[in-house]
Amino acid sequence: MPCPREELEARERQFLAPFAQFSADTRGRKHAEPPPEWRTHYQRDRDRIIHSRAFRRLEYKTQVFLNGTGDHLRTRLTHTMEVAGIARNIARALRLNEDLTEAIALAHDLGHSPFGHTGEETLDRLMRQYGGFEHNRQSLRVVELLEQKYPGFPGLNLTWEVREGLVKHYSAYDHPSKRPGFDAKSSSLEAQVANLADEIAYYSHDLDDGLDAGLLSEAKLRRDVKVWAQAARRTKREHGELPDECRRYFIIRCLIDDHVRDVVETSEAAIAQAGVKSADEVRLHAQPLIRYSTARRKLNLELRKYLYQNLYLSDAVHEPHVRATKMLEELFHHLLKHPAEVDAWTRKSVKMAGRSRAVCDYVAGMTDRYAIAESERIRANPIRG
Repeated sequence: MPCPREELEARERQFLAPFAQFSADTRGRKHAEPPPEWRTHYQRDRDRIIHSRAFRRLEYKTQVFLNGTGDHLRTRLTHTMEVAGIARNIARALRLNEDLTEAIALAHDLGHSPFGHTGEETLDRLMRQYGGFEHNRQSLRVVELLEQKYPGFPGLNLTWEVREGLVKHYSAYDHPSKRPGFDAKSSSLEAQVANLADEIAYYSHDLDDGLDAGLLSEAKLRRDVKVWAQAARRTKREHGELPDECRRYFIIRCLIDDHVRDVVETSEAAIAQAGVKSADEVRLHAQPLIRYSTARRKLNLELRKYLYQNLYLSDAVHEPHVRATKMLEELFHHLLKHPAEVDAWTRKSVKMAGRSRAVCDYVAGMTDRYAIAESERIRANPIRG
């Protein structure tokens, strides 16, 4: 009788599109392991990611508002879970491998620094002479090296396809980095879905947090942002007058639905036109096949510009990040001078990676609150031998 994994793999062949990435066709792992018995390879990857320390730390890392600012505001963890949900829905609609899509989505921010993109930009500047810092590359570093859970290898030993998705992950802030072994023109459709789901979740839910914090108003959004106005009209047409919280929730729900529908319909057409018959044929295309329509991309650029002007660069969001930048700089320079204050693994990795990269790994792994606590500790004891 076939083992449960083989039955799951056979089911993939039956139900997924030919251009999906089949788990039985994985290019494998860096370090040889017996295949899972009860799960597919990508289900094993997903579980390893969820059980990692880096994943748990996302709960206390900034999304937009500094962690701890408000109980209802999103953290890097809740954002990651929302990305995974949207990504699975798109993958299901396109008959792609949901398990691979989910694994990439869950891992895409494992390497994110404390204090959101401000923290990332700060570490990149501090590390300019040593290769810089980019959260997607750091996510790969986390799963290949920094997690220390297994006796036979460093990292999580994830499949090539999940690691490919992390290398190729990019957004308005990041661009795909070239790396030996991941030099195909494009990535799997599953990786492309995870990437676009990140953008959908990011902007849609930042609207929610901005409204919750009182930095955005529905009236101005209806006036200045077309995607919001469209979703608001649809909500009123379908549900009439609603209480404030319920109305806002349904507008954002409609906005996400519109994004997902546009991506699915546009991507179906692009895949059909490309005529791809396998996941490897997908990787030969220089341009992504998972995409928005031209009209939707234009609307999203308008939304992005509005969020920058009215949320991300507002004093309430920007000023705490400026203070966090200074804090991160002081912490980084202090630990460079006093490496004995880092943990044993970081001290050990100095020999392999160099002091600057080892300290960068240590600081990037911190939660917001731990970074703040360490900064306060250092400031309280400024005299050092």
